[in-house]
Formats: sequence, C-alpha cells, structure tokens
Amino acid sequence: MTRLVFITGASSGIGQALALAYYRGGARLALVARRTEEVRAWAEVQGLAADRYQAYFADVAEIDSIVQAGAECLRKQGLPDVVIANAGISIGMDTKERGDLDVMARLFATNNTGLAATFHPFVAAMAARGSGTLVGIGSVAGIRGLPGHGAYCASKAAVIAYCESLRGELQGTGVRVVTICPGYIDTPLTRKNPYRMPFLMPVDEFARKAYAAIDAQTSYCVIPWQMGWVAKLLRLLPNALFDRLFQARPRKLRQSS
Repeated sequence: MTRLVFITGASSGIGQALALAYYRGGARLALVARRTEEVRAWAEVQGLAADRYQAYFADVAEIDSIVQAGAECLRKQGLPDVVIANAGISIGMDTKERGDLDVMARLFATNNTGLAATFHPFVAAMAARGSGTLVGIGSVAGIRGLPGHGAYCASKAAVIAYCESLRGELQGTGVRVVTICPGYIDTPLTRKNPYRMPFLMPVDEFARKAYAAIDAQTSYCVIPWQMGWVAKLLRLLPNALFDRLFQARPRKLRQSS
C-alpha cells in the first residue's frame, strides 16, 4: 500500500513544503493544522487528489486535541509510515515582563509537549508493526541560547534532547527517530525576523533535503549544512567571547511587538 505521512503544522511554511514533497513522491497525506480550511484551499490549488489526503483539525498545544487527531487518522487512513512533528511557534521574550512567561509556557506547550503528543498515538502501534519513522523538527537555535530568544532556543534544545532520548528508547523496535534542525528557511515565520539571516534557504529546497534525510533515516541532520558548521563553531566559542559577539544582536520580536 502507498505509504502514509502524518504532518503537523501543515497550513503554511515548512509543513506545506514537506507535504508537497511527499505527495510528489507518491505518498498519501494526513495534514494537521488549526486552519484546516487553508489546508484544503492549498490542496485544491496544488491539485492534490481528494483520495490521497485528509485534513485534520488540532491545536498541538492542547494534548487531547492532537491525540484525538492522531486517533482519527488511525481510524480513517490507518497507521502512518512517517510522522513529522513540525508544528511550532517562534516568539521573542523578556524575562522581566510577566506576560512573556505566559508566552514561554505556550511555546513549550506547542514546541515540546505538542511534539511528544503528536508521536504518542502511533508509537505502540509502530513498534508492534516493527517499522515507522518519527521526525522531530528542531532548529539550529537549539544549539546555543541567543539573547531575546530564550523561550524559542530552550524549546528547540528540548526537541533535540527529547528526540535523542526517544531514539534510544525505541532501539530494537524497528521504529526510527529522525531530528531535522533547520537553519534559516524562507517562510512566513522567518520573514518577520528583524535581523540578517545567513544561508537563507528557499522552503522547497529545504523540503527536498529533509525528505532525503528522512528517507535515509539519518538520525540528526542540520539543513543547510553550512549552518551545521556555524553552530558547531559557536558551540566551541568561550562564553565570554560568545556573549560579547551577540550582545548587540537584534532580538526576536516579542508578542507585544
């Protein structure tokens, strides 16, 4: 049977680009978003066959919502071969502002708990079948903490660590865990950034490379590769030098901005 790919955050950006890459590769799609009408409108524009995709509503920040979407997919389309936990938000924060603590909680609920809840409905069934791929979308921002990006960097560092833990837990089951860490990808999310973005990559090119890495079951992959080297070099910098270099860097926009 044609493989089935379950993707969250499918209403824009990386989620849509990955959906299109998998569709062109012959897959059936389970597309999850809060804005399902936008998913259906996009699918019609792209010419997706109605019998090759289903759109499911879920707010990944609400555990029961995304778990229910997974259960609905199992009921309507069957057990996916690939599950891509792509949904995420990126907002700046300032710890001295009380409202930004709520922003941080929402980021973690979406980017971290929501990722685990996305995988939850499928883990046991994939292990029983002896195959499947779980994909967490992290970020190069998870490798070092940047001023003004505390919530986002922390959440993406947690994605990387969580996926590594899950990969170890599922050893020997036939279920693979893949972590993809994008650098700067040209999406509606990054277009709001008020700073220079080195090695900015078109989203369709990112999707092609991520598709290849997932198919190869690469456990950890930074795209574009140049950002992988930049991140490694930044990790090696002494803290004093790193702090001095990034002290004056423009901050990610806060919600109140």
